[in-house]
Amino acid sequence: MGARLSDYLESIQLEMKLLVFYPYVPYPLNRGAHYRLFHLLKGLARDHEVDLLALSENGEGSEHLGTFQEFCGRVRFFKFKHPSWAKLFPRRLLNTLPSTIAHWTIPGVEGELNEMLASAEYDAVHICDIVLAQYFMKKNKRWPLVIDRTRVDLQYQLMEQSRMKFFAKSRALNLENIAKLFFYERAVARLCRLQVVCGPDDKAFARTYIDRQLPISVIPNGVDLDYFNPDLMPKQRAARPTILFCGAMDYNPNVDALRWYFDEIHELIKARVPELSVMIVGKDPLPEVSVYANKPGVHVTGGVPDVRPYYRQAWTQIVPIRIGGGTRLKIVESLGMKTAVVSTSTGAQGLGLKHGFDVLLADTAVDFADQVVRALKDSALRSRLEEQGIESARSRLSWSGLGQQLSDLYSPDYFAIPEKTPRRISVHEVAPSV
Repeated sequence: MGARLSDYLESIQLEMKLLVFYPYVPYPLNRGAHYRLFHLLKGLARDHEVDLLALSENGEGSEHLGTFQEFCGRVRFFKFKHPSWAKLFPRRLLNTLPSTIAHWTIPGVEGELNEMLASAEYDAVHICDIVLAQYFMKKNKRWPLVIDRTRVDLQYQLMEQSRMKFFAKSRALNLENIAKLFFYERAVARLCRLQVVCGPDDKAFARTYIDRQLPISVIPNGVDLDYFNPDLMPKQRAARPTILFCGAMDYNPNVDALRWYFDEIHELIKARVPELSVMIVGKDPLPEVSVYANKPGVHVTGGVPDVRPYYRQAWTQIVPIRIGGGTRLKIVESLGMKTAVVSTSTGAQGLGLKHGFDVLLADTAVDFADQVVRALKDSALRSRLEEQGIESARSRLSWSGLGQQLSDLYSPDYFAIPEKTPRRISVHEVAPSV
């Protein structure tokens, strides 16, 4: 009887029909958000019928249509061009939408979305980030809406405002946007069935400042352990003590991190490790980032075709991030490649890492410098961090496992799907009655 029940349960597929709606084509995998969206989409497609609608600014990424057709059903890329940023008066001040949201009010998108929604009987709609929620606010029919957030916008903009050096006019405009964003965030919270965030810090912020009752699940960022596999490359640590900072170099949290590092931390480390080498690796470096290459021992590479050799060269990766929201793929990639990590608590938020076990954490300039020097000078400590870090990545932070976590959230029971013919049956429905 037990074997027959097991066979029967395995034959039942917990399957829903989903429309996934993205604000960009998450391919090639050259940005952190691309990794998250691409791998979680593959996780959904393993268990559910998935159609994809993705916006493609100026056709960017459209050549990768076939990549998504391999595991999705219908795939549509909508080519568009962002409207110009609204002038303060009258368009911006008189619009109740924050300008960072209104910038995604794109002609033709609603028609394309309506056509997709009318083409099939979707059980739920899965979107990325709240910029797309505006397209569902005035619809008569309500689809169960799930929002996967690469960051909590209100949290991110508040931290950005406190850390970045904005001119007075920009600070005033930012505050106007933040005020509107507060109300927009609350409206989105009432609209959606579930929000998925990258870490418990994001969840705590949303529950405290947006909606106390907001349904939230936490799925952190992960790593593709088949790709970020140290066994694929011989160990080739640099001969001299080398630290790495990796990420998109036009992204404000990364720009701020490097500014803090070079203003307050770098010379503290150099005084104790004179032969220090610093690699700054990532696409689109702003002029403020490029100028660091003028410092002795500092190398700014720009975009590279393969970041893995840099992980293998570095003795440790530094993550001096001070602007939170989301989680840092650079950390989980480092863990996967057996590269030790020194991070701020903000940089490592949401990953469940422990200071001295699989990461070193520090939140002041002096402490951060001390921890980097420890990692560079203590080879035994560095080896322990490498071994324990990769074990953490394998046990909790693989994209395969995280994709399954997201897929499991989509249950006909959870979404209260009306009975259909043939009815899709959940394992949870049949087990108690046997």
